[in-house]
Amino acid sequence: MDYLIHILIFAGIFGILSIGLQIAMGYTGLLNLGHIAFFGIGAYTSAILTKQGISYELSFLLSGIFASIAGVILMYSISRLKGDYLALATLGFGFVVFAVMLNWTSLTRGPLGIPGIVKPEIFGISINSNIEYLIFVFILFAAVYLFSKRLISSRFGRLFEAVRDDEKALQIYGKNTYIIKTYSMGISSFMAGIAGSLYAHYISFIDPTTFYIANIVLVLTIVIVGGLADLEGTVLAVFVIMLIPEALRFLDLPASVIGPLRQIIYALVLILILMYKPRGFYGKIDLK
Repeated sequence: MDYLIHILIFAGIFGILSIGLQIAMGYTGLLNLGHIAFFGIGAYTSAILTKQGISYELSFLLSGIFASIAGVILMYSISRLKGDYLALATLGFGFVVFAVMLNWTSLTRGPLGIPGIVKPEIFGISINSNIEYLIFVFILFAAVYLFSKRLISSRFGRLFEAVRDDEKALQIYGKNTYIIKTYSMGISSFMAGIAGSLYAHYISFIDPTTFYIANIVLVLTIVIVGGLADLEGTVLAVFVIMLIPEALRFLDLPASVIGPLRQIIYALVLILILMYKPRGFYGKIDLK
């Protein structure tokens, strides 16, 4: 039972992270391969601030804000890029953030990581047990899902899809597509930032390897398997993708093999989906 709660907590955290990527990638067409970097920015922000005695509520909020600011700065830097070039630029951003985490030792402790991250205390209520953390995570997961659902169905949210489908036509109608894409990236990175905060305070230890660019494979797999531009598919996929590799625990394999094997499974599922069902479970568009 404890192990199931642990997996569900991870599913909720990665669900928030994946919904964030869905906003930018599925709905706005921004292939952001540096999304895991915003996850790391949020985790480090929250861990460092709470270590300095700042309340968790403020640290949690600032983890999303700092990640969002980084997303806006990134969007400004790559505003002229599209398609493959945009993907490569965001990939480079992920490497830069990883390098900062690894080498700015006075702030991040570098490869030593940050241990002893405290459990959250929300308005005087301490969250100590895993079941309490599960409830906390799923409340936030539900809030992020409902906010995203309302955003996408709104008039402004439909502009995201218009940018994805025909940016030139939208510009002809006098819309500033750069601003629209910046809003999308800001919202997406904010969600990644708060997911990072949840991760850091649950695990109680973070180091740069958790936020290495290769770890984007899991989040991409969830989004693509669930289907681009479909939030329900993302929610379903996060549980499917998080649970499938857990079957490895029933095999008599050393721990050094299980980790890499999980990455292989994620990549294999992603390749098979792209080959035989490019729209995923409920996707509305094909991956271009």
